[in-house]
Amino acid sequence: MIQAESFQPNDDQAPKRSAARTFKTDICVYGGNSGGVIAALTARKNGQTVTLLEPSNHLGGLTSGGLGYSDIGNKFAIGGLARQFYERMGKKYGQDEAWLFEPQVARSVFEEWLDEMNIVCHFGSFLDTVQMHQGRIKQITTLNGITVQAKQFIDTSYEGDLMAKAGVSYTVGREDNDVYGETYNGQQMLDKHQFNFDVDPYIVPGDPASGLLPGIDDGPYQQGKGDHRVQAYNFRLCLTDDATKRVPFTQPENYNPADYELLRRYCQAGYIPEFDKFDRLVNDVYDMNNWGAISSDYIGMNHDYPEASYAEREKIFQAHVTWTKGLLWFWLTDPSVDKSFQNRFRTFGWNAEAFKESDHFPPALYVREARRMVSDVVMTEHHCTGYEIISDAIGLAAYVMDSHNCRRIVVDGKVRNEGDVQIHSGPPYPISYQCIVPKRGECTNLFVPYCLSASHIAFGSIRMEPVFMILAQSAVEAATIAIKNRVDVQAVSYTKLKSRLRQVNQIVEPVPMVNDIQAGE
Repeated sequence: MIQAESFQPNDDQAPKRSAARTFKTDICVYGGNSGGVIAALTARKNGQTVTLLEPSNHLGGLTSGGLGYSDIGNKFAIGGLARQFYERMGKKYGQDEAWLFEPQVARSVFEEWLDEMNIVCHFGSFLDTVQMHQGRIKQITTLNGITVQAKQFIDTSYEGDLMAKAGVSYTVGREDNDVYGETYNGQQMLDKHQFNFDVDPYIVPGDPASGLLPGIDDGPYQQGKGDHRVQAYNFRLCLTDDATKRVPFTQPENYNPADYELLRRYCQAGYIPEFDKFDRLVNDVYDMNNWGAISSDYIGMNHDYPEASYAEREKIFQAHVTWTKGLLWFWLTDPSVDKSFQNRFRTFGWNAEAFKESDHFPPALYVREARRMVSDVVMTEHHCTGYEIISDAIGLAAYVMDSHNCRRIVVDGKVRNEGDVQIHSGPPYPISYQCIVPKRGECTNLFVPYCLSASHIAFGSIRMEPVFMILAQSAVEAATIAIKNRVDVQAVSYTKLKSRLRQVNQIVEPVPMVNDIQAGE
């Protein structure tokens, strides 16, 4: 069984490891995902020493962990090393650029790129302690015994763990709409990924006293009201219908058909599972994502994840593994599922060429949202729509305002999904430098390019992997200026930063609106 924190790749597949335990370095990057790799490469290209730490044993995060159907938004908004990544991917397939790719190929690109720059990623490096001195991070230690002293720290984790331990202000969940004068924050009940047929929510149909089926929340619904909930997580599965490399699905060890009673009732009511998000990549490989009212999103089962301990996160991870494998087996075998769907689904299986170290199951849980920093500037839906425009751009975002469902509730005796929002945001819009640095008076040598300062719904647009890579590079360019000029991150000259970003081909000016949105959600 996959272990989120403990599975080990084969030695010939894993990137280089180092036995060194203490580092004094210019820049420390915590998180060896796509943004972390770009941050480390940027530091080295700038002539700085860099230490790259990754808690798991997987390099590249979601980009090499199953998300091969890139959430581009608008490719003309993507520059710098992020654009170079997709160009390197293109070379693997004999193209100028590749926006659709196999996860193992993405991992090889990250590995080769780090090797070229002589950068070692230290795996199994879970953050343990953060030592502060006069508002600065002096050093951090990891559970595997590494100590890093650095001039600047970049928290590229999906969870914002370094940010939290450094005492930086952050939030978790959805704000009330009236906090920032928004429309699509807080609790929302829209029509997409919604139940198309009525389903009884009670263990004994029609009997509220019997209790609710698993996964249904008994809390009330209040339009636009904030709460602690975050949008659902899932795994982006790498599947194939090529019989020569297809590994058949098998019944999971802990499969319990009762866990899928809600789905069974939905199918009995007339629902037929769909192939809408079986997105074809290359070489007869597909990126399977959530689609519909009940799918690979394990709705409502991740709310404790952002603040959970590593052991608790492992349990949540494994619960998502169990749900996902069980879902596939249910689709394949349960009598309630439409037979025509089952016949087509039988042609799919795991891709034998992907994730060999974990039985072809992806190692990266799609943490769509965890902690979010609260800084002097907070990106909101007003920035996404262009109603408000910032003046210190460090990159552009271009995706729709996208939140997956957060929970299931009962409305008039029937099950409804709550939290899904997919609202077009308009042309690519700029992201403020102040959103990736803590507010003034807080930590003065930390950048947070993923768990940045944004409202729930704005974060749903910004969170895409290409934008993460863009912001990670911009963070290190700013860190370079901070080191050279011996200033706090909050005092970096934007004039100098903008000049530097232009030199490295980051896109910080408006780009044309085009109809090339690729929606992987």
